[in-house]
Amino acid sequence: MADPTVTKPAATSELPLGGGFLLADVGAQPIFTPDDFTQDQREFYRSARKFALERVLPAANAIEAKDFPVVRKLVREAGELGFLSLDIPEEYGGLAQDLTTSALVAEAMTVLGTWSVIFGAQVGIGTLPIVYFGTPEQQARYLPKLSSGEWISAYALSEPSSASDAMAAKTRAVLSPDGKHWILNGTKQWISNAGFADVFIVFAKVDGEKFTAFIVDRDTPGFTTGSEEHKMGIRGSSTRPLIFEDAMVPAGNLLGEIGKGHRIAFNILNLGRLKLGVTCMAGVRHVIELSANYAKERKAFGKPIAEFGLIREKLARMVALAYVGEAMSYRTTGLIDTRAAAGGATPGTHAYEIDRIAAVEEYNVEASILKVWGSEAHSQASDEGIQIHGGYGFVEEYPIERIYRDSRVNRIFEGTNEINRLLIPGTLLKRAAKGGFPFLDLAKRAAKAAETGVAAAGTGRLAREKRVADLNKLLFGYAAGVAAKVLGAAAGERQEVMGALADVAMEAFAVDSAVARALQAKPDPVADACVSLYAEEAHQRAAQRARAAVQAVLKDPAQARVALEKMRKLVDEEPGDVVAWREAIVGPTVELGRYPLAWT
Repeated sequence: MADPTVTKPAATSELPLGGGFLLADVGAQPIFTPDDFTQDQREFYRSARKFALERVLPAANAIEAKDFPVVRKLVREAGELGFLSLDIPEEYGGLAQDLTTSALVAEAMTVLGTWSVIFGAQVGIGTLPIVYFGTPEQQARYLPKLSSGEWISAYALSEPSSASDAMAAKTRAVLSPDGKHWILNGTKQWISNAGFADVFIVFAKVDGEKFTAFIVDRDTPGFTTGSEEHKMGIRGSSTRPLIFEDAMVPAGNLLGEIGKGHRIAFNILNLGRLKLGVTCMAGVRHVIELSANYAKERKAFGKPIAEFGLIREKLARMVALAYVGEAMSYRTTGLIDTRAAAGGATPGTHAYEIDRIAAVEEYNVEASILKVWGSEAHSQASDEGIQIHGGYGFVEEYPIERIYRDSRVNRIFEGTNEINRLLIPGTLLKRAAKGGFPFLDLAKRAAKAAETGVAAAGTGRLAREKRVADLNKLLFGYAAGVAAKVLGAAAGERQEVMGALADVAMEAFAVDSAVARALQAKPDPVADACVSLYAEEAHQRAAQRARAAVQAVLKDPAQARVALEKMRKLVDEEPGDVVAWREAIVGPTVELGRYPLAWT
């Protein structure tokens, strides 16, 4: 069991900064991990999982066929069981739980990709804007019915010409001459739950300039929805455009402040990104179970394919991804919960919600990392799952086929992975410019290490992996320092550089979180092997991407050669026993026919 002090409120000044994983030695502070889940949190997960398996999964065919009455019935049942109300204050019918509990329930709902999208849109991006930014009157009107499932919600930010560039929205809002209504005109695109939602969170520009949020009821005059989109994956989810033609929205349905809609949009997206990353880990675990059991049963050349080295390699990597992703995910929810609690406000009160959204804003870099890393890990696992199944994975009879199709959209949802890659280093550099992140200290430390070298790994459990975790941070600091020195404020405009830096930062967070998780727990050879296997390959990727960033910045070959030679001092080239790590992982995985490090 991890140190129990992890879950205790601390002074905000004592908590890591957003992106703080780049600044401290691995394990300098305990992190929140699945070992720290309370009994209540575990019970919420078990109850939600039971509902998903017993009520949602049997209805999969109806859901995939867009039988929306069945969907509404399931949403209402979820509401009756309390699964829609975890983030809602008690005075409005909610349970006022922490983010970790909410994320666990979201994980439990991932038995079907379509349902996960419907549920996530309802409890997350469709409801939280009212929780965090609604007036008391708006909260009293909408939250009880959203909590019960009587009303279903949707979130409308994207437009046909401004999906990733949300601030370029063309939907307009003007106040009517009598001041009683906002008149909206424009079109929204790719809106989940649109075909059966009762309430929409809609973003428009007041007078064509001030980006602002509104709550729009389905029966609003002048508001209609377009035809269903027929998608490659998540086929049962409703995805439609929204059409506003002089739509008359009551003046009291303005959400937040005029011109401050970006704060609502981006903070809610941060929560969506975080939860998407968390739920992707449940998806990886599901793929492991399907693939391990198939590999045990399928025979080729006279023996189960689970005995073949290349199949075992795939399974071992999947397990390592799940372990590392869990470490990153719940480290982040723990940071947000602890920072929110540090404010001292009572959970469920308006003051607490203000503290929680501030905590989400602080850790928006980690949220973007979880979204990108988690969605790509899920895509990698589902692709390998198809490969393990061979031709059978390519037909609808086997569930891996649907998982593969459904997983693809995760790299587009909640801001594309490309946009989120730009946000990761871009946010840190912007904070540094305002004195909110000590980037220069990190860059100087990295530059010094590149001159003098870094001490060899010590002895003891995961000693080399600890060193690798810190080397990844130095690789980021060195490459980012070169970019900042050469490009200055223009660094953010060089997407290929920012993307490479983001990849290094993600590997730094991943390895740091995995090492910290393992060292806090009782020694476990399978967990340690997951850390070692992932750290070995992640460090190689981090070094390659740091090299790519430096080469993209330094056009003079002589300068580039010098910089890259220095950077080699930040790369650990000691050989690792990859086969031994793989076998330590895959043996129990195949024997159990599932993820072997389950915390459920």
